[in-house]
Amino acid sequence: MNNSGVYKTKKKDGTTYYRSSFTYKGKHISLGSYSSDVEAHQAYLDAKNVVEQEIISLNDYGSCKVLPHDKFISLINYRDNGIYISTPIYIRKQYFEYYLDCKTVLKFDRDDLFFYASHKIQRRGGYLFVSDYGSQYKILSRLGIKPFAVYGRDYIMANGDQNDYRYSNILIINSYIGVRIETKNGISTYAAYIHVNGDYLVGKYDSEIKAAIAYNKAADTLNSLGFEKAYLRNYITSMKSHEYKELYNSLKISRKLYHI
Repeated sequence: MNNSGVYKTKKKDGTTYYRSSFTYKGKHISLGSYSSDVEAHQAYLDAKNVVEQEIISLNDYGSCKVLPHDKFISLINYRDNGIYISTPIYIRKQYFEYYLDCKTVLKFDRDDLFFYASHKIQRRGGYLFVSDYGSQYKILSRLGIKPFAVYGRDYIMANGDQNDYRYSNILIINSYIGVRIETKNGISTYAAYIHVNGDYLVGKYDSEIKAAIAYNKAADTLNSLGFEKAYLRNYITSMKSHEYKELYNSLKISRKLYHI
């Protein structure tokens, strides 16, 4: 090809397309595939402009005509920090930013840098997840937040920023499935709820662990009565098996569960 950084190639079906790439700081970087040599060359020019013009900041994606946004972020990070990361990450002094798109910036502790440098965050139906070894994992699970946890009820972000996933910013209110803290007249109790055509009150207890075990007992009871739903169970790692069994047997749950 006459245009710099452009390579003509063909797909398996014989369709022609054009790959763009360039070398920066001794590293050969792919800039993506395009349907025309003009677009591929423009991606090369965009990339060259980003690394040569230090005045271009993370907010200046408008300076690019063709280059994808994730490549734009990767190149600025490489330019400023000397580390090339293929996912759209920009490293700050004590944390890093993951650019999900032009307007959505997630913050993570640097302890998570290695993981997200090799795992692309995807979004579906409001949930953020990564694919790993053929399975999908919600990023909240890495923060100790249980499946189906509800923001504002089971966990909150201390600074109010729901895109700030730094560990110090995560405050877990309810550690167990089906357990909620309820406060009335200044007195807090732990209520256990289970979903049976809506949330059904299992009972109220004086500790979080008792409420978590009561939820398990309610799930076991419903399954034994023929309910086929695969209820998740709470795992109480702080108790020995005989302690769990003793408390499980002594806890009372709503008798109405037996007649649903």
